[in-house]
Amino acid sequence: MKKSLSKSQFIRLTNIMQNDMIKKHSKVLKRRKSMAKNYFDLTGQVAIVTGASTGLGVQMAKALANQGCNIVALARRQNLIDEVAAEIEKEYGVKAVGIRCDITDTESVEAAVDAALKEFGRINILINNAGTGGVHPAEDMPDETFENEMNIDLFGTFKVARSVAKKAMIPAKYGRIINIASMYGLVGNKIAPTACYHAAKGGVVNLTRALAAEWGEKGINVNSICPGYFYTPLTEETLNSEFFQNYAKTMIPLARYGNEGELDSAAIFLASPASSYVNGQNIAVDGGYTCM
Repeated sequence: MKKSLSKSQFIRLTNIMQNDMIKKHSKVLKRRKSMAKNYFDLTGQVAIVTGASTGLGVQMAKALANQGCNIVALARRQNLIDEVAAEIEKEYGVKAVGIRCDITDTESVEAAVDAALKEFGRINILINNAGTGGVHPAEDMPDETFENEMNIDLFGTFKVARSVAKKAMIPAKYGRIINIASMYGLVGNKIAPTACYHAAKGGVVNLTRALAAEWGEKGINVNSICPGYFYTPLTEETLNSEFFQNYAKTMIPLARYGNEGELDSAAIFLASPASSYVNGQNIAVDGGYTCM
């Protein structure tokens, strides 16, 4: 016959079983908590977004704010960036400021970066989004058109990156720089005479690689995004034309333009700690345009 347990033995065995269950339950909770970790949390960080008065710049600024990031909106039109900053603060509960800046002017860039540092004390993220789009047949393109494109899209991108890196990111040994190039920086096209735009955005793609190689050991990750066709104030009229819509259906594997918000995920990823080993890369968000 089996020997029955004494009362003290029964109590001791029960306690052991309960403790074992508690430990197992605790491990499950820790595992669930780890699985629920927000790898894209930007709470308390500070991001400068250039060209943040309209379009994709505003969308990406709001996307970062939705992850808890404080925002410095840079653009030339103070009234618009003030409105954007107010919207961000009201909608996302983070701190946001608008600082006027002409990225083609070195003094303006330096002053804007100084103002951002005075306001927040740090700059963790830079999205170089400001740009323009020159359209003119190459054989008749005036020097001024080509130079303007380069000054804004390429040289302006470099000026802001240089200032932010030197004053904020290199001293902190940390930074995320995201340069907004274009799928036209990867390929040519037969529908619009935009050689100056292709040249400038192609320059941004390779500038990104060069800065990534130079600044990587200083704790700064530099990557670029190449958007496809998205609606912005600069592109709306062209994209709404019947001719261009038919072209898009033929040339884009997804057979449509990008929707509002479809660029945000790439920006959030590259701005976040989750992209810590991603450096010098380019992400095309173009519906597959450049895969053919």
